[in-house]
Amino acid sequence: MRIQHTATWLPLLWTSIAAATAGDPMILANEIQRVSNESLLWGPYNPSLYFGMRPRIPKSLNLGLIWGNLGDYATAQKSFRHTCEQSDDMKGYGWVEYDVRTGGKQVIHDQANFVDIEIDLVKVPGGKNGGSWGARVKGKPRDDAPGPVKTTVFFWAGLEGDGSVSLENEPDKLGLKGPINLKGYAPGLDNFHIEMTEGPETNASPTDLDSRMDEFENEHDISKSLYRAGSFPAEHVWRVKNIVFLELKSRFDKILEKFGAENLPPPWQALTLPPNYGEGNVHLVQRVYEGAFEFDILFSSDSAPKPMTSKLLTSKISENAESFGTRFGKTFKRYAPFNTPKYEKFAKELFSNLLGGIGFFHGTSLVDRSEYPEDEEGFWEAAKANREKDLGQLEGPTTLFTSIPSRPFFPRGFLWDEGFHLLPIIEWDVDVAMEIVRSWFNLIDDDGWIAREQILGDEARSKVPKEFQTQYPHYANPPTLLLVLTKFIEKWTSASTNNFPSLQGDLSQIMEQMSEFGGDGISHAILASAEPYLKNIYPLLRRQYYWFRETQSGEIRSYDRSAFSMKEGYRWRGRAPGYCLTSGIDDYPRAEPPHPGELHVDLISWMAFSARLIKNIAIALGETDDAREYGRHEEAILHNIDDLHWNKEHGCYCDATVDAFEESVHVCHVGYVSIFPFLLGLVPHDGEKLGSILDILGDEEQLWSPFGLRSLSRKDEFYSKGENYWRGPIWVNMNYLAILRLKEYGSVKGPHQQKAAKLYKELRTSVVNNVFRVWEETGFAWEQYEQEKGNGKGVQHFLGWTSLVVNIMALPETVDVTPVPEGKHDEL
Repeated sequence: MRIQHTATWLPLLWTSIAAATAGDPMILANEIQRVSNESLLWGPYNPSLYFGMRPRIPKSLNLGLIWGNLGDYATAQKSFRHTCEQSDDMKGYGWVEYDVRTGGKQVIHDQANFVDIEIDLVKVPGGKNGGSWGARVKGKPRDDAPGPVKTTVFFWAGLEGDGSVSLENEPDKLGLKGPINLKGYAPGLDNFHIEMTEGPETNASPTDLDSRMDEFENEHDISKSLYRAGSFPAEHVWRVKNIVFLELKSRFDKILEKFGAENLPPPWQALTLPPNYGEGNVHLVQRVYEGAFEFDILFSSDSAPKPMTSKLLTSKISENAESFGTRFGKTFKRYAPFNTPKYEKFAKELFSNLLGGIGFFHGTSLVDRSEYPEDEEGFWEAAKANREKDLGQLEGPTTLFTSIPSRPFFPRGFLWDEGFHLLPIIEWDVDVAMEIVRSWFNLIDDDGWIAREQILGDEARSKVPKEFQTQYPHYANPPTLLLVLTKFIEKWTSASTNNFPSLQGDLSQIMEQMSEFGGDGISHAILASAEPYLKNIYPLLRRQYYWFRETQSGEIRSYDRSAFSMKEGYRWRGRAPGYCLTSGIDDYPRAEPPHPGELHVDLISWMAFSARLIKNIAIALGETDDAREYGRHEEAILHNIDDLHWNKEHGCYCDATVDAFEESVHVCHVGYVSIFPFLLGLVPHDGEKLGSILDILGDEEQLWSPFGLRSLSRKDEFYSKGENYWRGPIWVNMNYLAILRLKEYGSVKGPHQQKAAKLYKELRTSVVNNVFRVWEETGFAWEQYEQEKGNGKGVQHFLGWTSLVVNIMALPETVDVTPVPEGKHDEL
């Protein structure tokens, strides 16, 4: 029996659909998107903050929390928390349960401030403006606290655009007793109310006060809420922590002048806001607590049938926890040896943090559209000189709905990462995954280019070194969104084969069929309108595909290379000595020095994958002539992968370059790049090439380790050298692709089936166990893992593609040896 509350927005969806014009797929698609988007309007879409709520509306209302420890001045100086930072000395933080439509629970272990904070978030649909939501904030002193913990908490609300927010309480120069009530209006939200509750009677404020402060400026009462409003330039509202510091400093400077540095009152009295009940676009509420504390933030849309209350919040918290656990177990059924409780907690947290990293970004971006020809030797030197001139111009603004790689370090959109992020998400919520894909393709320019890094607005740019902010329209990035589209088509085909509900007839029957189909229907509503979705996105896919063919083409004929096709050769633009950043595999060894005659095996592999997918979409949409054209491209590219890149001596695929005699030669560095055709399923299952690649994978002196596949062979001269980013460390996204391939090749009868099946089982186990071990030891998932000991490396709290271990645990322990139809192993 379906748990009814798991799909609180689903009845709205089907009621709306039932009212749509029967039989019109475009109206159906639009209606599904409209109602789905209502449930996605609000969220913690500023993931760079520990808690930052915003709607998917540009220049709108933003709300969040800041806290710090006021035990002493030395601690207070560095204790304030707002943006997620690796330097904050957290013992771990993030979402332990989270669904983008209903909410979840975030736990923050702030060991430096001696407090653990829990935030329960719930979303309640209703009305016409995205519904209401509530957040319960609980703080508890840690067991290792040296004494009474004095914590200050700021709740803030800021408007970046049109609208208004004002206080409903009666002003009091000593502070406000009881709940704090705000009312406001903003375009897209209409009228709303916000309440910050007083919390339970157990909340206490410090009592060890300095009596000298009693007469200081008619001193306010820190047992009450201190409220301050102010007006600031809209483009600076995101700097709210700086605004808080500015307001605290204005009062502290007066205290310092009166008492002197050696005779200051305690920080829990001195570092407080002077009340101000005027108008403004930034509203601050400060409270000072001693010991444990709790309060609710309640946002009510006036269009909703009833307001958000603490009682409703309490009931929804327990409902969401129950429904999340049930649905998670059904969506990500784990197989041995990972079907135990400890891995369940691990899987839930990794996946919840991936979803909790979804953000909404709006703003301008820096783009340099200067000409950067790469036809001559030494081309990178002129490019470097031009980049140093800082020729980027602001373009936009644009918006992006995206899942970020890391809240503290990469809080922005990455094209290369996104396709991997969405592979777990599409299993949970197809609508959300495809909405993110749509958002990315909405960024495509007239030529077909999408910037590989989306740094939208000043807030996003504040997290990026200046030299990396500008984007270049001749720079590509791996088109990993095609991985998600491949999975989408697979789900669409499966839904059609399994008699997916036709959206006609009795509404309750349709809803029951949807619940049986999976994810209580939430995950699969968009599949009913898959064809219109693909029709909308197909022209953009086509435009991007031909942009790749034109801008990333490589030379074949000029260097007398022997190949099936004189057209199908590709190289990444933007090369520099020691780097190929545009490939996503930054410092992986390539030809040195760079040469305009290079050909890159990973890029031609992506082009083969692209041609195959777009061919299949064209067939599904009845674009017969297009499908024939893409089919010819696919055939030619597959031939050229072997003709241009297979190196028999090394038994793998290699980049090509041109030597001093203008002869084409291979550049072989055994690692991820040299097995790329295998990773994308482009290698025939019954040939010698697959056997050779499997030998390399399983060789402990090359790629195999107890923790996963190394990015570069231990035998390579550059192994662990230099920056050592992609020169040995283990990356979960590449290991995930390898595990999928081993599973598929191990399921197809042939000379290499047994070896592929064996490697699959062992690699699946080793990758998951290592990520789990490090997560237990550190409290974090990591960007990459050290190749010799398996320890976390690079960026911590990296819940991007490292979360793919959730998908890996949901794969069977051993492969199904039942033969599959020919060609099935080519699908992701």
